[in-house]
Amino acid sequence: VQLVESGGGLVQPGGSLRLSCAASGFTFSRYIMSWYRQAPGKERELVAAITSAGGLTNYADSVKGRFTISRDNAKNTVYLQMNGLKPEDTAVYYCAAPRRPYYYSTSSAEYDYWGQGTQVTVST
Repeated sequence: VQLVESGGGLVQPGGSLRLSCAASGFTFSRYIMSWYRQAPGKERELVAAITSAGGLTNYADSVKGRFTISRDNAKNTVYLQMNGLKPEDTAVYYCAAPRRPYYYSTSSAEYDYWGQGTQVTVST
């Protein structure tokens, strides 16, 4: 299993970024996928999740209305479109897959597969 994130960077407040996570080594279309983030000195937190077919999504309250999670099962890729970025969004962002197909949990301990992370910095 391999998850590879890309798309992070430095952006000014109010700006946008689109993160991508390319998956391989498992049947991507059967897995609920999630994005997590971890800021320095803080615990890893769930940002967004999307069901296997993409029909349902879930967001942390702090990003609702600003972030959009999506997926392309033909490309084995999950995305996170981030608009209206704030300094408090600064963190390392990770995509994650749970330990079995069609399984969802809000606990990071239930996720066995993680990407290497991509840094997002929101600053002037």
